[in-house]
Amino acid sequence: MSAVRCDKITRIYAEGGGVRDFTCDIAKGEFFALLGPSGCGKTTTLRIIAGLERPDSGKLYFEDTDVTDWPPERRNAAMVFQSYALFPHMNVFENVAFGLRAQKEPKATIGPRVHEALELVQLDSLAKRRVTELSGGQQQRVALARALAVQPNIVLLDEPLSNLDAELRYATRKQLAELQDRLGFTAIYVTHDQEEAIELADRVAVLKDGKCHQIGSPSEILDSPATDFVESFLARQRSAT
Repeated sequence: MSAVRCDKITRIYAEGGGVRDFTCDIAKGEFFALLGPSGCGKTTTLRIIAGLERPDSGKLYFEDTDVTDWPPERRNAAMVFQSYALFPHMNVFENVAFGLRAQKEPKATIGPRVHEALELVQLDSLAKRRVTELSGGQQQRVALARALAVQPNIVLLDEPLSNLDAELRYATRKQLAELQDRLGFTAIYVTHDQEEAIELADRVAVLKDGKCHQIGSPSEILDSPATDFVESFLARQRSAT
């Protein structure tokens, strides 16, 4: 059974851009990457899955349930944003606890859940520190801990490492892969970076101008590109590294 199924999802903006007829099945526990250049529709697709936008047409299913019209809070999916979206006036603990309080979790369970999430990202010792005192890598791990604290079935990640330097990006990428493997959640990861997609994902969807050109394993994408765009996009990225 699929964790997420997109059936001809379409969302077109008046100013241009969006996604057209996107169809895919994402398995439970899969690490699935949406890869492509800026404006290709990958973040739009992620926001539709999160419930932050509604498609113009098409259907979205979690397992066998049509969730197309469900609000975000009903979906048991957590999103990690490129900008981290942390609250600067709160300390680390309060940031991670925010989603639990929004879900009206009992007070007695919030503390243990927050500390468990911070331990997963190796930041429990910084629970009382303000997020403005943290490095970019630490802030990103707080954002990830906040997502994990609500124990979601699906974690949605919108270019979460793009603001980090190369060395820190590599280290955080490795930690993210280990956490996903350990906890078994379904991950949907947006990136324009071929290396990230290839290293992290079980399967990759390559998009351009709102259209999905290919879905396959990293080896399938690299060894048997389905269109000229997939071949040229991967070749350009390889030559740039």
